[in-house]
Amino acid sequence: MATVARIEPDDLRDPERIFLATSLRMARRVEDWLTSAGVDYVVQVEPFGRSVLFRSTRNGAAFYVTSGQAAQCRQELMVTDLAAGVVEGDEPDE
Repeated sequence: MATVARIEPDDLRDPERIFLATSLRMARRVEDWLTSAGVDYVVQVEPFGRSVLFRSTRNGAAFYVTSGQAAQCRQELMVTDLAAGVVEGDEPDE
């Protein structure tokens, strides 16, 4: 029995976005990986672009983990053939 790692946004401390899935299939693959790895994560719907044909906003599934796990999760997702949706870390403020 797998542990459910998806949690409520208020329960995730120091969240950092690691992935933006642009399809349901991609989102399910990321969710499966995070759950099997035992990583607590939050998923939120976020806009990522506009449809040229219908002129509407396109939405995707943004995945957040704690900042302490972000770098490792990004690396692991890159080697699981999901590199296209990996979101780089925030640049430090100067």
